[in-house]
Amino acid sequence: MSLVAIVGRPNVGKSTLFNRIIEERHAIVESIPGVTRDRLYAKGEWAGRRFQIVDTGGIVPDSDDLFDTAIREQAALAMEEADAIVFVVDGRDGVMPVDRQIAGLLRATNKPITLVVNKCDNAKEDLNASEFYELGLGDPYAISALNGRSTGDFLDAVIGVLPENPEDTEDDRLKVAIVGRPNVGKSSLTNALLGKDRMVVTPIAGTTRDAIDSVVKFYGEEIVLIDTAGLRRKSQIKESVEIYSAMRTARAIDRCDVAVVMIDATVGIEHQDKRVLTQVEDARRGMILAVNKWDLVSKETRTADNFVKKFREDMPTLDYVPVVFISAQTKQRITRVLEMSKEIQNRRIQRISTAKLNDLLLPILEATPPPAVRGRDLRINFVTQVKAAPPVFAFFSNYPDLIPDSYKRFVERQLREHIDLEGVPVSFIFRKKNA
Repeated sequence: MSLVAIVGRPNVGKSTLFNRIIEERHAIVESIPGVTRDRLYAKGEWAGRRFQIVDTGGIVPDSDDLFDTAIREQAALAMEEADAIVFVVDGRDGVMPVDRQIAGLLRATNKPITLVVNKCDNAKEDLNASEFYELGLGDPYAISALNGRSTGDFLDAVIGVLPENPEDTEDDRLKVAIVGRPNVGKSSLTNALLGKDRMVVTPIAGTTRDAIDSVVKFYGEEIVLIDTAGLRRKSQIKESVEIYSAMRTARAIDRCDVAVVMIDATVGIEHQDKRVLTQVEDARRGMILAVNKWDLVSKETRTADNFVKKFREDMPTLDYVPVVFISAQTKQRITRVLEMSKEIQNRRIQRISTAKLNDLLLPILEATPPPAVRGRDLRINFVTQVKAAPPVFAFFSNYPDLIPDSYKRFVERQLREHIDLEGVPVSFIFRKKNA
């Protein structure tokens, strides 16, 4: 999807506008500058057009403070990646010197800019927007992000300059994203996979601006590899590279069918690795944990088993994720990554018959029914699959709203025990049974 970046100086209402567009309280909003430190990423929709939107911290162009410099770098990266930019200013403060500096930076991007004058709560305050013509960014849109006043007009303008979504063109090839934090070997794995003699490689332009997808023909099937490596260091500020990596990762996950989450075997699973794994699960994509640099690990009896055991203990909700130990450098087991991706995608797209689901699960659910809640006996009477890729299952009950989360986890365990869904996140819907 197209990417829209929201930028501006501190405390002009960027995060409030971000929340308004995505229609949920995703960004923390406070009336003090500097609250939005990290860039926030979400999906928005307007007039039938879906797009990704990124909220950035407040830009302070001349500050030498390391924190302000890092935020400035983050915003610059977001603007470089974006297809369109929303520049937010404060109608009550008027044109500030910092606004003029930011406007100069935006003009140099040659990107479509939509100028939004925030905090215009009524028609009288709309008059304040006229002075922002001096920024040379076209017509200013007077809005109130807090109460949603006139936000539709500027959103019409934003989607009017966005390119057509590449998702509008159907592509049924398996798409595998190689994701993970920097320096875990993502590009090495991609290069190793593309370097195999039996694989025919055709480079194609990716949907991200400076990423290249590759098509590899693996045993007669074309697979699109989405490489999120190739990070270009913009400065010596480490936070900027991390933010750029997160941005690329989010877009790759959104486009893929299966995500190969790579970690460094010599380091183990770190906090950022867990965030990427959770991100893939939330997106309901197929998932593989690829432990790279396994050739550098000193091995004893059951070293791999102990690694898997610790992963399961650290992230028990991801006990369905398969783990493969590889070395991109020595090419150890790298083709297994593609084989597993194909297997997982086949599980994602499978449809399980209603008869099979009920024959397998209902006897178990009747023998171990949900616990009574508020004196009511809960029963599940019927199960059916309502969607594939990702799989969604509907359970019909007499009191669906009362079924506790612990029982839902029990149901998922039973489903996975009887149906092969390795590497596949599943979703459940609990509905009221028909009278």
